[in-house]
Amino acid sequence: GRLEAVTQQMGYHPQYLDSFLKTQHYLMHMDGPLPFDCRHYIAIMAAARHQCRYLVNLHVLQFLRAGGDPQWLRGLEFIPPKLRNLNEINKILAHRPWLITKEHIEKLLKISEWSWSLAELVHAVVLLAHCHALASFVFGCGCEQDEGLGGRGSLKPLSLGNQCFCEATASNGCSQELLRINRKRSLDSCMELDSLRERMQRIHMETEGRDEMRLLQQDREEGEGQRAEQGVQGGTELCSDPSAGLSPLADTDGEVTGATNLACYMQDPDFGYQDFARRDEDQTQVFRVQDYSWEDHGFSLVNRLYSDIGHLLDEKFRMVDGLQSSAMAKRQGCEPSVFKRGIWNYIHCMFGIRYDDYDYAEVNQLLERMLKVYIKTVTCYPEKTNSEMFDRFWKQFKHSEKVHVNLLILEARMQAELLYALQAITQYMI
Repeated sequence: GRLEAVTQQMGYHPQYLDSFLKTQHYLMHMDGPLPFDCRHYIAIMAAARHQCRYLVNLHVLQFLRAGGDPQWLRGLEFIPPKLRNLNEINKILAHRPWLITKEHIEKLLKISEWSWSLAELVHAVVLLAHCHALASFVFGCGCEQDEGLGGRGSLKPLSLGNQCFCEATASNGCSQELLRINRKRSLDSCMELDSLRERMQRIHMETEGRDEMRLLQQDREEGEGQRAEQGVQGGTELCSDPSAGLSPLADTDGEVTGATNLACYMQDPDFGYQDFARRDEDQTQVFRVQDYSWEDHGFSLVNRLYSDIGHLLDEKFRMVDGLQSSAMAKRQGCEPSVFKRGIWNYIHCMFGIRYDDYDYAEVNQLLERMLKVYIKTVTCYPEKTNSEMFDRFWKQFKHSEKVHVNLLILEARMQAELLYALQAITQYMI
C-alpha cells in the first residue's frame, strides 16, 4: 500500500513523523472520552472550515469504518445537537482563537440533555486544533492539489484497500510497535470491505432517489427557485441540499470519490481570519505567555483531563523544535534555534500571543518578505494557498527544509489554538 501524501511529506523528518503518528493514532483510535465515530466527525467539521477535501474525505471513510451513521454525512442538520453545538468553538478556534471565552466553555458544559463533560470537551478541543493545523500542512505542502495540475504529493481518490492514515513504512521512522498496533487495529475495528461498499452504494441510491424526486418537483413547481434559501436559520447558512454532503460514494472500481459540498459541514462560512492588530482594543487583550504558557499551565491541564495526551503533544512540540535547519539559518547568518524561534514567534504574533523576552524586530531581519507572505497564508487562510507558492519561496533550499517550515507552522498554530482554549477552560474552572 502506498503512503498517504501527508506521511510522504513528513517522511523527510522521520523522527517527527514517528511522534506525529503516535499522537494521531492516540487521538483517533485509542481509549478516550469520545466515541470513535464522533472523533472522525469532529475531524470532518474541523477540516471543512478550511475547505480541506483531503482530510474530509479521509475522515469520512474512517467515520464509516468506525460504524458511523451515514445520515450524519448529509450535513449538520442531521447530527445530534450535542455535536452540532461544537460549531461555535470550531469556527472561532479555526480563524480567530483569541475570541474564545469561558462563556463559550460554560455553554457547552451547562447541565442539560446535550451537555459535554470536561474530559470530552478537552478531547474535542485537541482534535479541532490538531485538524485545523494539519489542514495548514496539507495545503502548505501541496497535498491538496489535484494530480492533473502537477501538484506535489497529489492524491488519487482514496481506495478502500489503502492503508489507514496512521500506517507508514518503517523506513519513514515509524516504530515497528506502532505499525503492529495500527495493523491490528485495522483488522480488529475496520468494517469488512463488502459491508462498507454496500453502505456506500446505499447512500448513492438514496442520493439518486432524492435527485429524481427533486427534478419531478421542479417540473411541477417551475420558477419557484427558493431551494437555496431553505438552509438559512436565524441568519446562519446551512447546506440547503440534503444530498449535497453525502460522501463518500463508491464507483465501479470500488474507489471513493470525495465530498461534493463541504459547506454542509459548517455554519457561517464567511467567518474567517482577521488580523489581530485590527481587533477591538476594548474586547481583546494581547495573550502574554508569561501569564499562561503550555509548559506551566496548558500541559498539566490537558494531561489531567485527557490522560497521556499532554505527553504526546509535548513530545511533538519538542521534536519539531529539535529538527535541524542549518542551511536555512546559515543563509540568514544566524543560529538554527534563532531562526526557528523567529518563525514560531511570528506565527504566534499573528494570533495575538506575545513573548516579553523577544525582540520582534528580529522577525523582519530573519524572514524574507516572500517567506512571511507564505507563512501567513498557510497559517491563517491555508485554503488560499496556490500551487505555485510552495515552489516560489526560497528556491535555493531543499524540499526537506521547506517541509520543516510547514511543520513549524503546524505545531505553532496548534499550540496557539490550545493555549486560548485551555486558558478559557481554566477560567471556567476557577
